[in-house]
This record gives sequence, structure tokens and C-alpha cells, in this order.
Amino acid sequence: MTDYAILLKENGLKATFQRMNILESIESHGHMSIDTIYEKVIKTHPSLSLATVYKNIILMVEKGVLVEVPITGKKSKYELIKEDHIHLVCTECGEVEDKPQHSVADELFSSMTKQENFTLSKQQVNLYGVCSYCQEAVAS
Repeated sequence: MTDYAILLKENGLKATFQRMNILESIESHGHMSIDTIYEKVIKTHPSLSLATVYKNIILMVEKGVLVEVPITGKKSKYELIKEDHIHLVCTECGEVEDKPQHSVADELFSSMTKQENFTLSKQQVNLYGVCSYCQEAVAS
């Protein structure tokens, strides 16, 4: 389990109860939309406003604590920062699945950035398509 107070402080943020609760909710679910995060955190902190959740999520993305995963036609989902990996994003149901970064992809990105004299500071690979569950639902 992640020590949220240390994670926040290392990224220049105060460890407020709102941020700690938001991070705990996201870590327990993997990838969450702001609305789902809000529904979860108000159970513990009913006085927390949706605006406060939005403000904290945006700030934690800017500070590198969270990563935004955009989903075409749906609200973005958020996850805690972790080692580079690939997201498989279902454009039907909006589920996001993490897959390990592949060495061939690493070599491609390294070669491409070197060729372009581009210093890569971070990367996010999102592959969009239809998950097996949604494919089965359509076939039925």
C-alpha cells in the first residue's frame, strides 16, 4: 500500500484528508472517473464538494501524483502514477486495463526520440478499442 502522505509531500503538496482519501479511493479501484471518485469520497466526507474533488484531482495531475487517461466520448479516468505501462481503453464501456510496457515499444520510442533529438520526460501509451466483454455482448 502506498504511503500517500509521503507521495504528496515528495511532489510538493500538503497531505490533506481530502487528497489522502481521493488517492486511497483511486488506488483501491485502479482507474476512476472524477464522478466515481466523488461518489466514493463523500461516503467518508459528506461535506466535500465536487468542486473540491475536481480542484484536487487537477492539482495532483499537474504535480505528477496522478495520471489522466482520456477516453473518447467519455469522461477521463485517473490513476496513481506508477511505472510506464500501456492502457487498453474500451471505447464502449470505458474500462481501462493496464498491461506491461513491451521491450519492442521501449526500443521504438527510444529510437524515435533519439532520431528527433527529443528528450523524453514521460510517456503514456493508450490503445483504444473494444474489450472482449463488450465484443461478446455485441455478438450475443
